[in-house]
Amino acid sequence: MSDLIARATTQRWSPHLLLEQIAANEMSDKSRRSLERRLRLARLGRFKPLADFDWSWPKKLDRALIEQALTLDFIPEARNLILLGANGLGKTMLTKNIAYTAVLAGHTVVFRTAAELLADLQCDSPALRRRKFAFYARPQLLCIDELGYLSYDATAADLLFEVINRRYERGSLIITTNRLCGAPHKRFNAESIFMQRGGP
Repeated sequence: MSDLIARATTQRWSPHLLLEQIAANEMSDKSRRSLERRLRLARLGRFKPLADFDWSWPKKLDRALIEQALTLDFIPEARNLILLGANGLGKTMLTKNIAYTAVLAGHTVVFRTAAELLADLQCDSPALRRRKFAFYARPQLLCIDELGYLSYDATAADLLFEVINRRYERGSLIITTNRLCGAPHKRFNAESIFMQRGGP
């Protein structure tokens, strides 16, 4: 603030111009703090930018659909994305890039592996579990990474169902998995993106 007043004095700003600059600085500061808060909430960690993604590595990948997802048009419509394919094809990297784009656009995002999410929900207190369900229902975009990589018991399956059910047609999901779902994805408003290596 003192630097701003010094500039205003040196350059002989009018009181009106000084107030405008103070308001602009405050808005810029508020936007920066909001972005930092959303990034902390998302917990994306480190990831490669999309510019480093080798589009030729997955021999089967709907690039147009990924690029459409990066426009974030699915979030206001509470639609879901499923990235399905074997390990090492870049599902997590693509998801984190979409999530980061969403954070920059002002959306609230939470990124967790399925194992992290389930560990967080497995608590003894019903009241605490309700608060955690509410936490995962709240963000505009929830990303669940590595779903199906580990075996889950009936309790874990019930917890995952409850998270997805609470978000149904209220908030968007991105799920990465290496397994086909038993039910058609359209039943829970999801677009599937299949990623496949080359070869037979």
